[in-house]
Amino acid sequence: MALLQANKDLISTGMKEFNVLLNQQVFTDPPIAEEAMVTVLDDWVNFYVNYYRQQVVGEEPEQDRAVQELRQQLRTLCAPFLDKYKAFLKSL
Repeated sequence: MALLQANKDLISTGMKEFNVLLNQQVFTDPPIAEEAMVTVLDDWVNFYVNYYRQQVVGEEPEQDRAVQELRQQLRTLCAPFLDKYKAFLKSL
């Protein structure tokens, strides 16, 4: 079953805002360990999912699917960011 348009729009907004957050990050010296950055990213994903969970619409199964889709999309956005961070760590 397809997601409701309102939830699709919410997921899109969440992804855009999350991407802004990722693009604002400046890697500083001293860096944090890669494992710590993974934890930070997981915390950010959970923060965004918990925030947007309150705004999804529809019956419970629809809401669960929307939240799952949002979590998956945010994690997908994390991958290139983490790759960039790994490259930064290797450059030190």
